[in-house]
Amino acid sequence: MGVHGLTSYVEGNRGFFQDVKFRDSRLVIDGCSLLFKLYLNHGLDQKHGGDYDAFAALLSTFISALEACNIQPFVVLDGGMDPSDKKLSTLRQRMQSKIKEADSLSRGQHGSVLPLLTRQVFIQVISQRGIPLVQCPAEADWEIACLANQWACPVLTTDSDFYIFDLPGGYIPMKFFQWANINRSSPNCYISARRYTVSGLCRHFGGMNRELLPLCAVLAGNDYTTEQTSRHINTLLAQLMVGEMGGGRGGRSHSRVGDILFWLSSFNGPEGALEELSRLTRVEGGGRGRRGGKTELCAELWSGMQEYHLTPMSRLSLWFSGGSVRSPQSLWDNTLCPLPVWLCQAAGSGAMTPMVLDVLELRRVLLIPQVENSRQPSSHCCATAIRQALYGILLANQEAGNMRGEKIGRQDGHRFQGQSAQESHVERGRARGGVQRGRRGSGGGQEQRLRQLDAESHSGLGENSSPSGVDGDSGVRVEEYDRHDLNLRKNQVEPRPPRVPLTLDTLCQAPVSVRLAVLYDVLGVTESSLSPLQPHLRLVLGVTAFWRREARPTLPQIQALLLGIVHGEITRRDNTQPGQNQKTEKNKWTKIRLLSEDRRGFDVGLAHSLSQWQTCLWSMLSLNQLLCMPLPEPDTARLFSGTLVHGLVGHLRGGCPPESVLAADPFSLQLYRSLLAALGNCNLNTSSGKKRVVLMEVLFLFLLRDRSE
Repeated sequence: MGVHGLTSYVEGNRGFFQDVKFRDSRLVIDGCSLLFKLYLNHGLDQKHGGDYDAFAALLSTFISALEACNIQPFVVLDGGMDPSDKKLSTLRQRMQSKIKEADSLSRGQHGSVLPLLTRQVFIQVISQRGIPLVQCPAEADWEIACLANQWACPVLTTDSDFYIFDLPGGYIPMKFFQWANINRSSPNCYISARRYTVSGLCRHFGGMNRELLPLCAVLAGNDYTTEQTSRHINTLLAQLMVGEMGGGRGGRSHSRVGDILFWLSSFNGPEGALEELSRLTRVEGGGRGRRGGKTELCAELWSGMQEYHLTPMSRLSLWFSGGSVRSPQSLWDNTLCPLPVWLCQAAGSGAMTPMVLDVLELRRVLLIPQVENSRQPSSHCCATAIRQALYGILLANQEAGNMRGEKIGRQDGHRFQGQSAQESHVERGRARGGVQRGRRGSGGGQEQRLRQLDAESHSGLGENSSPSGVDGDSGVRVEEYDRHDLNLRKNQVEPRPPRVPLTLDTLCQAPVSVRLAVLYDVLGVTESSLSPLQPHLRLVLGVTAFWRREARPTLPQIQALLLGIVHGEITRRDNTQPGQNQKTEKNKWTKIRLLSEDRRGFDVGLAHSLSQWQTCLWSMLSLNQLLCMPLPEPDTARLFSGTLVHGLVGHLRGGCPPESVLAADPFSLQLYRSLLAALGNCNLNTSSGKKRVVLMEVLFLFLLRDRSE
């Protein structure tokens, strides 16, 4: 979540931290923080679409460092969006910012954008290395804190909320965790780190009551604080700082967070501070705005403070102790939309994309911005048909009105009689020692969201939405937030159920042949066209055929992409069957790669086309997961390397035939021709209106191949 200004303030004071030689311990890891930090802070490619092989190698090195120091990691990932919609405004602002940063990267300027498939690679590597992992229903920080609290072990993250959570094992910020430089001088290896504890901060402020820290977080502002509340708080804080600091008390820190902490340190507990804020609010409002002796603002502040109250027992501990059979009920029993057990199991283990959860609970999807040509339609448009099929399976036979009625009924049933949504939220938090986060958030926010859906279904369009997929009926729609030019735009997209009816509750029991037929039908390919390939290559080749029909890439782009897949298979083979020419082959491919920091001659058209391919693959991986893996999931880290494919396109445009890259290796040459033939068969079997054009291109492709031989 994050508290504004808290990280810079705390990390600027060395006295808040303790140097530790970290080893022989459990470590709860914020998975999303780790994958962002590893990828974006280690010089890995961003503008060419990402180098997933390099990221997988870096992540594997990180895991090996933990193993060397006998550190037992437990990785916890965020899931879907908070259904209360308290954070939607923040998420939209971040997406808008990433659209601008992606555009900056495409023009050779600075920016920071996580490549689309990074999360998929992260989960695959973590699973392959046998690291325990769980994906939460929504934002994971509260769950992480509860688990670390129960186990009394540190948390590794970059989230400033953990400067507020009172954890016995403390918090190790990722920037102070020197995993790349293991100390091997002592009998036992260790990682040098700096650990923060709440007690150190409180000692700095004269033994301040640690229960005041949650109030500091809310006053400083976090991602859940509304703009109106922030403006009101700012007004009050300005009065307080003039009165307290201007009266000669001293202690002004030139930091908003520091000033708030200094002011709070004069109170014995949060009740006194809230009472003072309540008094100022009543004075400011002329005595109006009272509610049970407290103002509405203080009630909201108190509610926000409950976000930092932890339970003594963590639901995640039950998941991690479940062995091979993990019950998802403890994690998913409070979702607004009841989910099948099999789906909860898959989602909890990371084998189900958060997009599935967002569609089921909110009918909303945020499409991750990529580096592409901002003058063209978003690359995600290329894969709309795949996502429509996924939405159709998830929302089949669910009418908008019925869904809204069921959600409101369930939400009302959770309230205490006579309470408002906000009051019940606070009361439930008190009853269990802290508000359960994520999908157990405020009922008021969810009802507001449902009323918004009602209004939009009558008007047909939401704010900033386009008429795509809206025909005036009352059917279910999914909100997709995506780039339009350089702006974030909401589109209403119509789900399209498969021709073969599938029921979500029993989908996992459907025959493999049925689920496979649905997948092939969406891709527009036949099983016979892909059957000559090894099973783990069939999905990616089917996606490539789909991309070829929808995006109309050039021949060098197709050839380079297939060569990149061949390179991944060569790497796989060399890892299991080392050969004498391995070093020579590796050097040959390395010379073809572009330097990610080289900003000269960036081909934005090529980047856009490859981004379209990635969106197709990302969407199809999600559909394949929902269909319970009728096709084996490919090793994503070996499928695509942006700098390599960009370099290969330049190589091919220079007149070099694709076989020249593979001439020394009969295995790779045979594999490339197999992929080429399968792609031709896929396109020959297409039933689209462009069949004649596709057929001519396929013939041209084969003629070119024969000439090169």
